[in-house]
Amino acid sequence: MSKKGIGFLTFAQNNSSTDYLRLAYAQACNFKSIHSKLKYAVILDKQTTACLTPSCHEVFDYIIELEYDYNNENTEWKLANECQAFELTPFKETIKLESDLLVTRPLDHWITAFRLKDVVLSTGCKNYRQQLSNKRTYRKFFDDNELPDVYNGLMYFRFSQFSQNFFYTAKQILDNWEYLKTHVLKNCREDTPSTDVLYAITAKTLGVENCTLPSLNYINFVHMKPAIQNWADLGDWQQMTSVEQDENMIRIHNLNQYDPIHYYEKNFMTNERVQHYEQQYRRSRSNRNNQSI
Repeated sequence: MSKKGIGFLTFAQNNSSTDYLRLAYAQACNFKSIHSKLKYAVILDKQTTACLTPSCHEVFDYIIELEYDYNNENTEWKLANECQAFELTPFKETIKLESDLLVTRPLDHWITAFRLKDVVLSTGCKNYRQQLSNKRTYRKFFDDNELPDVYNGLMYFRFSQFSQNFFYTAKQILDNWEYLKTHVLKNCREDTPSTDVLYAITAKTLGVENCTLPSLNYINFVHMKPAIQNWADLGDWQQMTSVEQDENMIRIHNLNQYDPIHYYEKNFMTNERVQHYEQQYRRSRSNRNNQSI
């Protein structure tokens, strides 16, 4: 596949509990209603490809089926294929997303910043008050191993030798995980590394300064895990606050969310919310068509 332009990319591999294709579809509607000039690509395994609907074919600009699925077929948390992003993306410049992330306003102004490096991992995260979080509840393994505080929920890479090396190194780390977790890493309890952990180790290996833009503290997102909000981690964050929606704007506890939102709890994407984003997408497309007449 020849690579061209810049666009958004996500992976959607369904498991027994979560319809990731549905999340990706809602995300594509959301992103394309705000970024009318950028394309959206989704990478699927064979089983998830069988679930595609006519609406998916309408909204997704590129549908890419995995030729090689590195996940064990019994694995519920399907992370191993993320290392194929560089090879499979149709774009020369890729903004890769986790499928449970939404935006409320354009990210166009981020693109100039992204282009300062071949690979940019988002750094740190914010609470719903738009404050950078200093909570380490979910990052003890990172601290124990002096790993950079990076997140793969939103990252950028361009078609380059360094980016290729980044993903090749990540795959080598994944392939040697049994040895690393036993003989190199401290207090490792992950049988399979999360992509955050995998990319943090990769960034540390290749030089954190080559993979992040720490001086630009807006390259991150709101993460709705409870402890990040200074709430007791007792379950679904939606039970602890109120959520309102107006077009693409989301208000949490009556505060507008201007940064991307990693909603984390998959049940956040209700049927009503999927329909809402469908309507936003169709309205924006209709407006563009009318303007071109």
